[in-house]
Amino acid sequence: MSYSADPGMCIGHTHLKVSDLNRAIAFYRDVMGLDLVQLYGDQAAFMSAGGYHHHIGLNTWESRGGTPPPPGHTGLYHVAFLFPDRAALGRALANVVDHGVKLTGAADHGVSEAVYFDDPDGNGIEIYRDRAPEDWPRDAEGNLQMVNARLDLNALIAEGRAST
Repeated sequence: MSYSADPGMCIGHTHLKVSDLNRAIAFYRDVMGLDLVQLYGDQAAFMSAGGYHHHIGLNTWESRGGTPPPPGHTGLYHVAFLFPDRAALGRALANVVDHGVKLTGAADHGVSEAVYFDDPDGNGIEIYRDRAPEDWPRDAEGNLQMVNARLDLNALIAEGRAST
């Protein structure tokens, strides 16, 4: 039996490796018109249009001061696939695990639940579901406060399998 992705799945945000965070923020703010939603220390920034938690993530975790990849090399940190609800995400995760794909990470970000792995060429993949905006974590002033908390993958898979 083959797996068919939930028809509500779509591509979400893009997270890019950059060599100079301030230069990248300026470009995506000034040239692309995105708003700076959150700085994550001096190593990452999250930017969006329309108040979404982020359409573009920028980071220097592996690339500070680096150069663009030469032609023929990949450079995307990850592409994200947004699922319409937790059960659909759980079904997708179960399929990934069933195919023996090694997970590289998982997190509850407060705004979303996300699972990470690589494609065969080493390009990062994220599958995730968003929480409702009214449930996103915010500080006393109403500013978005994304986090990196533990995500219970077994519970997520169980929810996905129970929904089929």
